[in-house]
Amino acid sequence: MLWSAVSAADPTSEPVTLDEAAQQATNAASWVEENWSTWLSVGLRILLIVVIAAVLRTVIRRSLTKLIARMNRSAQAVEGTALGGLLVNAERRRQRSEAIGSVLRSVASFLILGTAALMVLGALDINLAPLLASAGVAGVALGFGARNLVTDFLSGVFMILEDQYGVGDSIDAGVASGEVIEVGLRVTKLRGENGEIWYVRNGEIKRIGNLSQGWATAGVDVQVRPSEDLDRVREVIVKTSEEFAKAEPWNELLWGPVEVLGLDSVLLDSMVVRLSAKTMPGKALAVERELRWRIKQAFDRAGIRIVGGPVPLGQEDAPADPTAGMSAPSALASPTSPQSLAASPIPPSTNLSK
Repeated sequence: MLWSAVSAADPTSEPVTLDEAAQQATNAASWVEENWSTWLSVGLRILLIVVIAAVLRTVIRRSLTKLIARMNRSAQAVEGTALGGLLVNAERRRQRSEAIGSVLRSVASFLILGTAALMVLGALDINLAPLLASAGVAGVALGFGARNLVTDFLSGVFMILEDQYGVGDSIDAGVASGEVIEVGLRVTKLRGENGEIWYVRNGEIKRIGNLSQGWATAGVDVQVRPSEDLDRVREVIVKTSEEFAKAEPWNELLWGPVEVLGLDSVLLDSMVVRLSAKTMPGKALAVERELRWRIKQAFDRAGIRIVGGPVPLGQEDAPADPTAGMSAPSALASPTSPQSLAASPIPPSTNLSK
């Protein structure tokens, strides 16, 4: 009966006897019995690798998320204090911490999952040398083709890690300038002076001028007439600057006294007195405008004339010489001058021969 079933399945095959079938079954059972322990150990090893990688990845990602949340809460707590606006920017710190956390989570996942995948392949006795060589070649080709993207990403990572700028800073990035409204790993968003938004790739930024770090310098040039008394001019400027430094809210914006640096230039019709003061970052322009306003009012009260200003009563200049606008007399006006004689007509001759 067994022989008839085999013959029906494959007419060309030779008949299999019961002894041969029993021998084949015995061999298969012995082979499974010899290798089941190896299969079980390999399977358990792979399962252990996968479980450990998943648990480790979850723990690290949650730890990073909690760390970032704690940093954001501390930044918000400091912002509520009196000096919070000067010490920290909550939005800037939040975006910076989120970007750093995203990078760290991605790197951790890549390292853990990549290592687990290599360990699984090693447990299956797969030769990893050709695979690693192929992956290296593919990585080089991908990096060469997407070098701009890689450059942008790496530049963004280092900018964030080094805290070169953040949200709320006024920067000059070379290709564009304005206030930073968002910092990303690939693109930085700036709002220009006229309200436009610039999307600047991080790889295109070759140099950065941060106008919101440290302190700024407010410089004011005061032009007065050369006939003014310099000691009196200095006295009025110093008094006005001291009152300005004590007034609200300028006392918080000024980080040092207003210094009179001296004469910057002396011309025939004017003298330039230069002032300088350290201010809060980004507030130099407002301080300069207010200081000019106050100095102009103080000069008007003290009777000090600036260049181009109105002439006070009783100090009019001397009337101009009325002959200054007259031209020099012409040489032709004198009948005895050589020019007049040369230009006079020749009289007709009286001795005419017949």
